[in-house]
Amino acid sequence: MNGRLTSAQPYALGLFRMVVGLLFACHGAVSLLGLLGGTDGNGGTVGTGTWPGWYAALIELVGGGLVLLGLGTRAAAFISSGAMAYAYFKVHQPEALWPIQNRGEGAAMYCWAMFLLVFTGSGAFGLDRLLAKRSTAREGQPAEQTPVTA
Repeated sequence: MNGRLTSAQPYALGLFRMVVGLLFACHGAVSLLGLLGGTDGNGGTVGTGTWPGWYAALIELVGGGLVLLGLGTRAAAFISSGAMAYAYFKVHQPEALWPIQNRGEGAAMYCWAMFLLVFTGSGAFGLDRLLAKRSTAREGQPAEQTPVTA
């Protein structure tokens, strides 16, 4: 049983990455673009260029999309994790100590989920893996030889 679980680990990690990335991107799409029937909590979208809301929403949308695709996963997850740590400590934590009291559960969970992906990478189904396989396949092929003419 343990062997099957270990062999399924890249696939579970890939699915985890895809779900976290999709939800994170959706969060950014709501705040930045007003998509998916949501608002930023104030009845609209965040104003372009406003600090920190607009930048956080941009990181959520782009970072979440990259994590979803598994493209530049570690870098996108690192930036996203940092953005959520900032959101938690600057926006939520001053309201109360515990995340359940300060409505910071989402920021804390995204921070730690993205932090995990920094260390694990994209897992299965990621474009990172596909591109790495392609480059190693190309490196393993012998170089094309030019025909010798007499």
